[in-house]
Amino acid sequence: MANRQRRTAALLDNFNGMSTLDPTIADRGYARPDVLVSTDWLAGHLEDPTLRILESNEDILLYDMGHIPGAQKIDWHADLNDPVQRDYVGREPFQELLRSRGIDASTTVVFYGDKNNWWATYAFWVFQLFGFTNTKILDGGRMKWEAEGRPMVEEVQRFPRTEYVAPERSDAPVRAFMDDVRAHLTKQGRLIDVRSPDEFSGARLHMPDYPQEGAMRGGHIPGARSVPWARAANADGTFRSADELRAIYEGEAGLTPGDEVIAYCRIGERSSHSWFVLTYLLGYDRVRNYDGSWTEWGNAVRAPIER
Repeated sequence: MANRQRRTAALLDNFNGMSTLDPTIADRGYARPDVLVSTDWLAGHLEDPTLRILESNEDILLYDMGHIPGAQKIDWHADLNDPVQRDYVGREPFQELLRSRGIDASTTVVFYGDKNNWWATYAFWVFQLFGFTNTKILDGGRMKWEAEGRPMVEEVQRFPRTEYVAPERSDAPVRAFMDDVRAHLTKQGRLIDVRSPDEFSGARLHMPDYPQEGAMRGGHIPGARSVPWARAANADGTFRSADELRAIYEGEAGLTPGDEVIAYCRIGERSSHSWFVLTYLLGYDRVRNYDGSWTEWGNAVRAPIER
């Protein structure tokens, strides 16, 4: 406990020259409390020239209906995914994305969105593929900001272009491919299926209202434990405390901090949320997100399935 308090104090005193934490986050026992900012903190830093706010939603129309002042839109499909191949954008499109949003290596980026920050953590995860780590999540996301009656605007603010130079994308160590999952199975590695219980059991082949993202077969990858992603969030969209998260992932699912873990869902979006929780809030250092997920595994010939 003393070590945790000292680590938190250091983060409070020395993060880009300013504190990003308030007691409501610092006291929850997270391994990396610096990756979260509160709505109070963000409200007080809307005019900070070193900050960029990016909104990424499941419902891509929400941004146009109103957003946090100064926030810019990230369309998870058009901005982050390759238009032809099932993969993420390469170096040049990512570089142009950040340049056009006024972001460079010195910029702090705060992500937020709808659905308990489901797509915000997805965008956060994609940024990690390019080594862009000066990134944070707004605790509670869009829902909490709106519930508190904080300002929302329709104006789209523009920022001066930058000369940001992106590195080549490096998928290791946070992304897993199908071959990685097969190898993981041979050594009895830990798998977390973050879909709904009905998807996990095979009763459903897809999420409700998402028939285009189904698979030929239902069920789950052998040995996977079911931990639906949204269990990590409170009713207001904020993340549960570290003790509550450990009770779920360790007490119920049987994980331990030294485990090598692969999380998956249907296309890697919900599992990015669980990846974030395990990596940053609980401090697991060997967690990968399998974005091929069930739409790949459930359609692959002779891929082993359990129900």
